[in-house]
Amino acid sequence: MTASERDDAAKGLLAASSRDRDFDASRKRQLTADAALLLVTLIWGSTFVMVKNAVASFPVFSFLALRFAFAALALLPFVVLRRGNARVSVVGSKAASPPLPPSSPLLLAKRAAAPVLLGVALFAGYAFQTAGLHLTTPAKAGFITGLSVVIVPLFAALILRQPPARNVWLGVGLAVVGLGLLTLQAGLGVEVGDLLVLCCAVAFAAHILLTGHYAPRYDPLRLTLGSLVTVAVLSGAAALIFDRPIDPAALTPSVLFAAAFTGVLCTSVAFGLQTSAQRFTTATHTALIFAAEPVFAGLFSFLLIGEVLGAQQVLGAVLILAGMVVAEMRRGA
Repeated sequence: MTASERDDAAKGLLAASSRDRDFDASRKRQLTADAALLLVTLIWGSTFVMVKNAVASFPVFSFLALRFAFAALALLPFVVLRRGNARVSVVGSKAASPPLPPSSPLLLAKRAAAPVLLGVALFAGYAFQTAGLHLTTPAKAGFITGLSVVIVPLFAALILRQPPARNVWLGVGLAVVGLGLLTLQAGLGVEVGDLLVLCCAVAFAAHILLTGHYAPRYDPLRLTLGSLVTVAVLSGAAALIFDRPIDPAALTPSVLFAAAFTGVLCTSVAFGLQTSAQRFTTATHTALIFAAEPVFAGLFSFLLIGEVLGAQQVLGAVLILAGMVVAEMRRGA
C-alpha cells in the first residue's frame, strides 16, 4: 500500500468515526426528546381528574383563561432572565465581531407570527373539543381527539413531503386500534359533535406540526410564552362571549388551585418541554407519544378515584404502548 493509499484509508476511517459519533449524539438527543415528551404525556394524564372536577363547577373558557394566564406568568420570569443572560454574554464577549444589524420589519413580523400561530392552533383545539363534548360522548371525543396520531403523519407526508417510515406507520396503526379499544364502548354513529371534535384533532395536529417547524428556528421559551399569552387572550374573549357570568362564589380555592397547578405544570412546563423536545424529534413521533395520554389518564384515574379498566381497555393501553415501541424500532437504522 502506498503512502497516498494509507492516507486515504486513514481519512476514510476518521470520516466513518466522525459519522458514528454524530449518529450517536443525534440518537441520544432523540431519545432524550422522546423521554421529555413522554413526561409531558404523563403530566397531562395525571391531572385529568383535577381538570374534570374543576370545569364541572366553573365555566370552561374562563377556566382556560385562568390556566393559561397562570402559565404565562409562571414562564415570564425565566424568559426575562434568559434574555438578560444573553445580553450579558454579548456585552462581556471580547471577540471582535461587527455590530448586529437592526432586525427588519419582515423578520420581526415572522418572529411575532410564529407564537401567535401556535397559540391559535392550540386554542382552536381546546375550543372545538369543548364544543364537541356537549354533543357527543366523552369516550368518542377521546378517541377522535387521539386521531391526531394519524393526521400528523398524513399532513407531514402530503404537505411537508416527509413520509414516515413503514415501522412508524405500523406503530400508528397499533396506536389507533389501541385508542379505539381504550376509549370506545358502544355507539359508533357519526354526530355533529364528532365532527367538531375531529376539527379539534386537526387543530392539535396542526399545533404539533407548527411546533416541529418553528422550534428549531426560535428560542423555545419565548416561542412557548407567546403561544400561552395568545391562548389566554383568546380564551378570555371566548369566555366573554360564550360563558355564563361568573358567580364569585364559584371561584373557590379548589378551582384557583386547579387553574394554578395545571397552568404551571400541565401548561407552562409541559408545553415548554414539548417545544424544546421537538427540536430533536419528528412531529409524527411526537403525536405517537401523545397517544399515550389516555393510558396515563386511566392509570391515574385508578390510583386517585378507584376507576377500574376492563380487559378491553387494558388491551388498548398495551397496543398503544406497543405502537410506540414499534415506531421506535429501526430509527436511524
